[in-house]
Amino acid sequence: MDQSKKIKYTKDGYQAMVDELAYLKSVKLEEVKISIAEARSFGDLSENSEYDEAKNEQAKVVSRIAELEGLIEHALIIDETEMKADVINLGSTVKVLDMEFDEELEYSLVGTNEANPMLGRISDRSPIGSAMIGATVGDIITVNTPNGELKLKVLAVSRTKNNA
Repeated sequence: MDQSKKIKYTKDGYQAMVDELAYLKSVKLEEVKISIAEARSFGDLSENSEYDEAKNEQAKVVSRIAELEGLIEHALIIDETEMKADVINLGSTVKVLDMEFDEELEYSLVGTNEANPMLGRISDRSPIGSAMIGATVGDIITVNTPNGELKLKVLAVSRTKNNA
């Protein structure tokens, strides 16, 4: 497959998707089937809100299963052991100093579908994440953002212990 269509994941991020898929297929889908059967037993389906709700839940679960299968099929798992621990890359945890606000920030660089900025997990394809790739301690990174230029000084780089 064309490498450009692959989506990078840390080992833990990939495993979280595989685990979610297994849960949805083995547990959640069965729960939904039981809910549908139970709702069906209430009688007239045309005015049965429980049945409609169960069918909607089934559609959501089936849709998420298809989405996860597609993501897993196109996943490229990054072997973090082959990367230098002191160079920022996917799977790195980075402590930086925002030079304008004199504020220390910490980010974990993860694959696009693992990102959660509220938890400090930024994508390697985001403006900040892509600007950090390849940097080392002491480097000053300049990122163009909608709010202007952001200057970050790299204070520490380590391998992320748990990406899930």
